[in-house]
Formats: sequence, C-alpha cells, structure tokens
Amino acid sequence: MKVRYQYRIYPTPGQQSKLARLFGCCRVVWNDALALIKSIPKGEKWPSNTELQKLCITHAKQTKERHWLAEVSNIPLQQSIRDLAAALKNFFESRKGKQVGFPRFKKKTNEQSARFTRGGFAIKGKKVYLAKIGEVKTKWSRPLPSEPSSVTVIKDCAGRYFLSFVVEIEPVHIEPKNQGVGVDLGLETLATLSTGEKVKAPDTSALDRKIRKGKRKLARAVKGSKRRERLRMAIARMESKQRHIRKDFNQKLATRLVRDNSVVVLEDLNVSGMMKNRQLARAIRRAGWRQIRTMCEAKGKMIADREVRVINRWEPTSQVCSCCGYRWGKLDLSIRSVVCLNCGAEHDRDENASKNIEAAGRCRPEWANAKQCKTSMEAVACLPTHQEPAECWQTGNPRP
Repeated sequence: MKVRYQYRIYPTPGQQSKLARLFGCCRVVWNDALALIKSIPKGEKWPSNTELQKLCITHAKQTKERHWLAEVSNIPLQQSIRDLAAALKNFFESRKGKQVGFPRFKKKTNEQSARFTRGGFAIKGKKVYLAKIGEVKTKWSRPLPSEPSSVTVIKDCAGRYFLSFVVEIEPVHIEPKNQGVGVDLGLETLATLSTGEKVKAPDTSALDRKIRKGKRKLARAVKGSKRRERLRMAIARMESKQRHIRKDFNQKLATRLVRDNSVVVLEDLNVSGMMKNRQLARAIRRAGWRQIRTMCEAKGKMIADREVRVINRWEPTSQVCSCCGYRWGKLDLSIRSVVCLNCGAEHDRDENASKNIEAAGRCRPEWANAKQCKTSMEAVACLPTHQEPAECWQTGNPRP
C-alpha cells in the first residue's frame, strides 16, 4: 500500500525565491485551465487532459503574457493539470454519493504546493535535489521505507516548507493485546473505550482565545498593509500550532487503538449535521472526530490482521443497557449516569455506549436480543427521591 512520509525542509533565500516562482506558475496553470473549462458553453465537449496541457503550458510559453512559465520545471506544471482533471472526475463521480464541490481557483495566500515525479527529483545524501531548484536541506526525522515514486513540495500558511514523499510499504505483523474495543467519541471526554478507559483531549482553549482575538484585530486592519500581513502570518502560526497539537494527539490515539486491538469499532457520526449547532460547532470542529476515524482506517491497513468497523449512526447505543439489553429510551445530554430499571446495574453514559458500540460492531448475540421497550421521562420523574445515588436514574453533574 502507498503512504506518505513528510519531512521539514529549510531552503535558502535563493531557493525560496525559486520555489515562490514555481508555486506561482503551478497556480497560474491551474487557474488558466479552470477558467478555460468554465468558459466553454454548456453542452459542448470539454478539452482532454492532453489538450489542456498543450493550451495552458506548451502554447502559453510562446505568448508574451506567459513566457515566464519556461523558467520552472515542466513536470509540476503537468501535474497541476492532472490534479485538476482528478478534481473534476471526483466532482462528477460524487453525484451518486456524498457531493464533492466543483474545483475552485487557487489563491496566493492559501497553502502552496508543487509535485515532482521520478524525473524531477533525487535524494542525494542528506539533501533532496529538485529540478531547477537545487539541493534542499532536509530534516530526516525517520528513514524512508522504500524508494519514493513522487514528492510534493508544500508551503503552509505559516511560511514553513515540507516535502511529502509517496512510498510503498508492506503491512507489518503485530500481536494484538485485545480482541476488540468500542470507541465512543465525545467533547468533554474525547474517547471513551469499552474497557472503561477515558481519554481526555489536549486543552488548547488558551490558544483558541488568542486566535479569536487576533482575527478580530485582522478584521480591523487595513487591507494591503504590512502590519496586516504580519498579523495574518502570526494567526496562521497559532492555528498551525493548534492543528498540530490535535493531529499529534489523534495520531497517537489511533495508533494505540489499532495496535492493541484486532477489531476497532467506531460510530458513524453526523458531524456536518452537528456543526449546525452554533453553541457546539467550534468544539466539534476542534475535536477532530472524522480525523480519528480516517487515521484508524488508514492504520488498520498498515498492520496485518486488523479491522476497523463503523456501525450505523442510528443504532441506539445510549438507549440500551449493555448488561441485559433493556431499552430505556432517549436521554437528555445532561444525564451522565443511568441505572437500568430491569437489572439495576448503574452505567456511565459514555462507557455504556462504548460497550454497545463494540457489541454492535462484533455482532454479539445479546445485542440482537435487546428488548425494544421504551421508558418515558415521566417514569423517570416518578422515581423515589430518597434513594441513594447508586440507585437513582440520574447521578453526577450535567455536562456544561
């Protein structure tokens, strides 16, 4: 299977100037090809990938307006056209499933990238040679497992440079510690495992407040001024730091889940629908639920005999007792602890849901025999108030 290995690079000022020219040329070729496609009347046939390369690269180099395209390597320009063709293909193929947006024009202030294939780069010792750029100093944090087939030069919004190699690896064999685990994702507790373990997310609230304060200043700054550009770069660095903290934590969590368990069961969450809640949208976006699922699925392919399963989002995992299968119905989010009216067992809400998620993913018999009776909130209100907390329906503090 193919994976990506990313490394930090430190180009010299001269190489940074050449990279800026390369990024600009790739951006112009993309935008010219996209504008050409949009200008074609409805009903007429669009030009093929080869025709776009001739019009936007070969013929454009001979014009006065685009003669500077010949100053950079031709390989990244051709890859830019191929990327546009892939984006258009994904757009049309997504009509049967989840909709993918139509390709948009690239901006200079966004993340910049250019991809080289085998003929455009070479690894020379501790440096990487890029065509018409030179040998770039690279920070090798880990060795490459095999010969890379392509490399992408990336400049993020914070002004840092990276190399992303595409390499081929073979799945490794690691003995699992457990047969399976169910994972219930949340906000206050990022992940609650069916083993009873609760994983707290790293606290980046202070960094988030600085970002929001900086964006308010950015909105008042004069467009085009140097102070606004410095402020934009500072905000980009803080956002990058926050994003890397979350990504590093999620990577380690996904690695531990997949390495220690033969089967990892997750729940298919409607994240886009939850984001419509204005009070929780920022916290949901910061948690990175989809990122954890994507990482688990990718790492499941990297280790042999591993499987990542996703259950239906409509499974009533928080409405069923994980001990006897009794169904008590919907609960308010403020209820964090539940006592089953059938067997009397007390459950933590998230831990009970994680056990039910594991049972649904592994198709246990007790899940299939779950009772379909419901318990209304009126029945909850009729419970005696003098009972001990271990025998009450609701215990603990409500979620803030």
